[in-house]
Amino acid sequence: MTVGPPIRVLIVEDDPVAADAHVLYVGRVPGFTAVGKAHTGAQARRLLERTPVDLLLLDLHLPDVHGLQFARSLRAAGHQADVIAVTSARDLAVVREGVSLGVVQYVLKPFTFATLRDRLVRYAEFRGAVGEASGQDEVDRALASLRAPGPASLPKGLSAPTLERVTATLRDRVEGLTAAGVAEATGLSRITARRYLEHLVTAGVAARSPQYGTVGRPELQYRWTGSRGVS
Repeated sequence: MTVGPPIRVLIVEDDPVAADAHVLYVGRVPGFTAVGKAHTGAQARRLLERTPVDLLLLDLHLPDVHGLQFARSLRAAGHQADVIAVTSARDLAVVREGVSLGVVQYVLKPFTFATLRDRLVRYAEFRGAVGEASGQDEVDRALASLRAPGPASLPKGLSAPTLERVTATLRDRVEGLTAAGVAEATGLSRITARRYLEHLVTAGVAARSPQYGTVGRPELQYRWTGSRGVS
């Protein structure tokens, strides 16, 4: 992590709940500070005119402009802030286009705080590389700091596609679900469903509480507490 003034981050996200979550997440990473949030491209542009920004956490699907079009207009206007795209878009052509516009990272929704934290830390390492490289190896290391070594790590036995399925199931049920309910909805065993639910609790995006009113030991009810854009 760089030593010095914090890296100033502007959150550009059309979903107010997700925007608030992203502000909180950025604030939890040492060396970063959220200097504002915008829900449209027009709002973001006004904030950039009066607020120094180092990094944009940019949703690509804004109500008034596509995120890449917005990034292109910023470059044309002389803004040099880097961009981390936060999006559910998985089109690799979009990814390639973004690279030419200063998009240094992509974070796919839904994601955990740990995933965003990893991307921010890696960005800070890249940004903190100064001076003249001694050779090709040092250049390669500087560029490699932006790239995650692989998929965000999950506890042994858990898979990202299944986690996404469980996340979507729980997120769509405002009243919450038991492990048995998630198992029925996803086709998993009850034990497996509970492991994924407990992982979401540990990640801080789900809460559990006893469900009373049944005979015998009360079941645990799991309820989504994160945003629609974060898992």
